Amino acid sequence: MIGRLRGVIADRGQETIVVDVAGVGYLVAVTPRTLTDLPGVGEEVVLHTHLHVREDQLALYGFASLPDKDLFGLLLGVSGVGPKVAMAILGTMTYEQLSAAVSSDDIAALTAVPGIGKRSAQKLLLELKPKLDVVDDVLYSTSAIAEVREALEGLGYGPDEIRGTLTDMPQDLPIEEMVRRSLQQLGKAGG
Repeated sequence: MIGRLRGVIADRGQETIVVDVAGVGYLVAVTPRTLTDLPGVGEEVVLHTHLHVREDQLALYGFASLPDKDLFGLLLGVSGVGPKVAMAILGTMTYEQLSAAVSSDDIAALTAVPGIGKRSAQKLLLELKPKLDVVDDVLYSTSAIAEVREALEGLGYGPDEIRGTLTDMPQDLPIEEMVRRSLQQLGKAGG
């Protein structure tokens, strides 16, 4: 399994790059968003990769960050989602945007992704919701966020409401300030 590449960009295409690693050129599929974040030809790059093995093909997919690679793997676990659709989702939405769309059952956000229709979006929502809940629980298990979540649950707020307020919350704030900001945001949403 090829999990990471470090080398020099030898060539750039619209959806692929060639990374020269010790004289071997690896053709790596990337999203347009990743492509814009990468340096130019002749410069060094580090990519987290996923090797997708099929009966007739080996394909390498590259990501600038480990969370994007992990999300790609999560998307591949959804029935009916292959690498092409997973890359289209990652090219259109960040993890936070996808998580927000799934937690709020926002079919329109998913149908904005090329190749996803209404039925596919409904299926994605159904299958991703429990998987993203598990990922969110891991992400928000830091002690400060866990305390804020616990305080908001004690006040009667549900997991979806709480997740919405914590998605973009700065992690370096005191717990009291996080609770105050969350309550303000929840008050605006409810009012």
